[in-house]
Amino acid sequence: MPIFENLDVISVNFWQILISLANLTILFLILKKFLYKPVQKMLDARRDEIDKQYSDAQTAKQSAEAKDAELTSRLANAKQEAEGIVKEAADIAKGRGDKIIEDARTTADGIIRQAEVDAELERKRASETIKTQIIDVSTALAEKMLEREINADDHNALINEFIDKIGEDDDSDR
Repeated sequence: MPIFENLDVISVNFWQILISLANLTILFLILKKFLYKPVQKMLDARRDEIDKQYSDAQTAKQSAEAKDAELTSRLANAKQEAEGIVKEAADIAKGRGDKIIEDARTTADGIIRQAEVDAELERKRASETIKTQIIDVSTALAEKMLEREINADDHNALINEFIDKIGEDDDSDR
């Protein structure tokens, strides 16, 4: 029975898991409230700005067309010049709209990339924590084994059981 007394160090604490899940849920809700909504608000503001510029471009285009009609009735040779102005205004407005859309996409891609990097860092930290815990447990087991005298069969059984536990922990990480 002394073998099972040492396994209390490696046991699963369901209350600790439940508290960790509650903490994770609270963290998720806090991030959703303070991060997701402001980012969504910023994207909506950007979208509204783009819509406004498209509306302004449409208004500018309509204004240029009205001027074109007036100039056509007054001067036949001014028609070509007015069409050039309208086309130039539409190109500039379209170019500005395309640039704003590209800036919004770039910003969104940057946010996504940063979230992916953060997730990878968190995964690496968790892996390092697990490795540290395994080392601590190994050290404690070695200390316990050195404290008491055991025969060769007990020694082999303890080593095999410990190696099996480490293998199970490594498999559960994946």
